[in-house]
Amino acid sequence: MTETGSPRRNSSGLTRDIEILELLGGAEAEVSNGMGVVRIAQLTGRDKSVVSRTLATLADAGLLDRDENTLSYRLGHRLFALAAMTMESRMIGESRFRLRRIAQNARETAHLCVLRGGNVLTIASELSPHEFRTTGWEGITTAAWRTPSGRVLLSDWDDEALAQWYQEHGQDQPIVGPIPPRGAGFSVLQSPPGDKAVVTDLESLRAELARIRSTGYALLDEELELGVVGASAPVRDFSGRIVAALNVSAPKMRIGDRLPSLARFVAQNAQELSRDLGYRD
Repeated sequence: MTETGSPRRNSSGLTRDIEILELLGGAEAEVSNGMGVVRIAQLTGRDKSVVSRTLATLADAGLLDRDENTLSYRLGHRLFALAAMTMESRMIGESRFRLRRIAQNARETAHLCVLRGGNVLTIASELSPHEFRTTGWEGITTAAWRTPSGRVLLSDWDDEALAQWYQEHGQDQPIVGPIPPRGAGFSVLQSPPGDKAVVTDLESLRAELARIRSTGYALLDEELELGVVGASAPVRDFSGRIVAALNVSAPKMRIGDRLPSLARFVAQNAQELSRDLGYRD
């Protein structure tokens, strides 16, 4: 016996809704910038009036958008928001193994970072087994232009978007918030030392992003914290878009000249995580 209350949606009806969403996420809809009722009815073999009501219901829920001029439908904002939430949750779960492997093999602290509000948010960390180590930065937001993770996350942006971002965030404070706990005595620098500064203006940022695209990783040498070096590499989703950065940070005195090899190790793990998320070269 079914429970009393709101009737549960017939699963076959849900299956038909998913079929429509898949059509609107396909190549034909992308090329045509959407599909109309008639075309969707043809492809699904369903009555136009039924398809029209289904499309209207999905649009009311925010899962579809309707173009008032062409009357065609496209995948909606809410669907993309749900997909982004699902991707980030899955990414955190998939990254745990990679973060542990970096921390254990490199014996240094590893992080997973995303771009949030124009700057870098650390969403997962795995601490180094050393007692003298850099701190975990989970929940801390840092200026993207000051960190290798931030520059990695910007490295697939086009020139126009990058220029707009730099105008708004190119001078942001190193720690946007909240203040991280002090660990191992490392001090956050208000501005990078002149001989360590990689990004000083928009042109130097563009040059650094070009270098990241060429090598596949970004490096840090005491730009954010005195005595700390680091490396970051991009994580891509199934579409090839950079959605996160894997990062490792460590005391400079312990790393010595091993930073480039450590960066390549991080890049390897980032590539494997990307494949776990559906990315194919």
